[in-house]
Amino acid sequence: MIRHTFTSILVIALAVVGSVNTANAQDEVGMFGNTPSRNMVSDETGIPEIWDPRTGENILWTQPVGSQAYGGPTVANGKVYVGTNNEGVRDPAYEGDKGVLMAFNATSGDFAWQMVHDKLSAGRVNDWPLQGVCSTAFVEGDRVWYVSNQAHVVCLDANGLGDGNAGPFTGETGTGPGNGDIIWSYDMIGELDVFPHNLATGSPLIVGDTLYTVTSNGVDEGHVNIPSPFSPHIIALDKNTGTLLWENTEVGEGVLHGSWTNPAYAEIDGQAQVIVAGGNGIVYSLNADTGETIWQFDGNPPDSEWILGGRGTRNNILATPVVYDNKVYVGVGQDPEHGEAPGHFYAIDATGTGDVTSTHKLWSRDGDDFYRTMSTAAIADGVLYISSLSGFLHALDPDTGEEFWTYDAFAAVWGSPFVVDGKVLLGDEDGDIAVLRAGREMELIGEINMGASVYSTPVVRNGVMYLLTRNRLWAVKDGAQSEPLGN
Repeated sequence: MIRHTFTSILVIALAVVGSVNTANAQDEVGMFGNTPSRNMVSDETGIPEIWDPRTGENILWTQPVGSQAYGGPTVANGKVYVGTNNEGVRDPAYEGDKGVLMAFNATSGDFAWQMVHDKLSAGRVNDWPLQGVCSTAFVEGDRVWYVSNQAHVVCLDANGLGDGNAGPFTGETGTGPGNGDIIWSYDMIGELDVFPHNLATGSPLIVGDTLYTVTSNGVDEGHVNIPSPFSPHIIALDKNTGTLLWENTEVGEGVLHGSWTNPAYAEIDGQAQVIVAGGNGIVYSLNADTGETIWQFDGNPPDSEWILGGRGTRNNILATPVVYDNKVYVGVGQDPEHGEAPGHFYAIDATGTGDVTSTHKLWSRDGDDFYRTMSTAAIADGVLYISSLSGFLHALDPDTGEEFWTYDAFAAVWGSPFVVDGKVLLGDEDGDIAVLRAGREMELIGEINMGASVYSTPVVRNGVMYLLTRNRLWAVKDGAQSEPLGN
């Protein structure tokens, strides 16, 4: 099933997998990866070391979502947003396979509203069955932005239609207070002729008034031809109107599979840069104002080779780059259906121009020292945490790549390590969340089974940790006690 392509990005990636800025001044902003740099770290405190979904210990509330959930959670302004499918039908008016963005009250868990999207008529080549919305939303003030399964970049009113139609868009699929309210929608297929391979993902990033997102442009169903080689792999839109500001088409015919990862942002040497991994396995730094390439770094050795089905040694990049201290940290991987294999994780000097592949690699973990990944790194207090699809969590020196310790989850990992309150959390496909002590020595505090696969990354806001499993959203708070699940 193609769900083994998207995590956290889904990322995503896809994999997918989000975190939220916890500073009080930023309470109205939520996004994948905590901040524009995408570093999976929170400064919240008071998060419990243990909780129990079976007894309700330290569980504030839980809510069912769809049967496959990869988008989010994102928390801002008192609501939690998740991307899922329509298997957990909330409104009998919308039955069948669809993509859904759901909003819940962050304190009580009460369902607030949902935005429902029909599936694309082309079917699995562009919109794989039962995968729903795999984008993690960006929330700022009273607006919510995400990429739908239809490859639309969508801007919604954070209050849904409960406070009336904020319009002028009138193309919502429902008109009741439990439905989403579209402010604008940008059709990447209709406007840019992009060809999302299997599913449109991408978790938008907004800086100022500009929204950046990948397009998921990729190969055809046979994995041979590229239907739209001149379409962009990343675009910038005006966040207020959806107007296209720029597009970058540099990946072009080089795309190996799809363009599913997420952009990061930083100002380096006074230059605002968008860092994004292209579908050709190359990391690009783009001028944030124009989309022009500043530098590029090939994430694969010169002798690497892409073979149909991913059997070669060349890898995609499904992970989201992290920018930290003028460095970019990112690992390579492939669709999980292609299996485990040696990979690479890089630290790149982000101050160059042109092709910096041979000049700006600071260090790397390669081969048997690092396997394919879809995960985004977390860097805190002199330790870098990065996981691989094979289930290994590595604690590394961010300056040298030296390994302090490795934890084996004994299950596939699609999400990302998350650092909060002196702890590192990591979810896996078996449904376990490992809780380890942050630092240069490994200490496993415990493993908590959530009852379903964990493909995303935790989010913390105002002392509450939000966890999204394959089919449920959980709110964890120290001292809370809910009814045992099933009672």
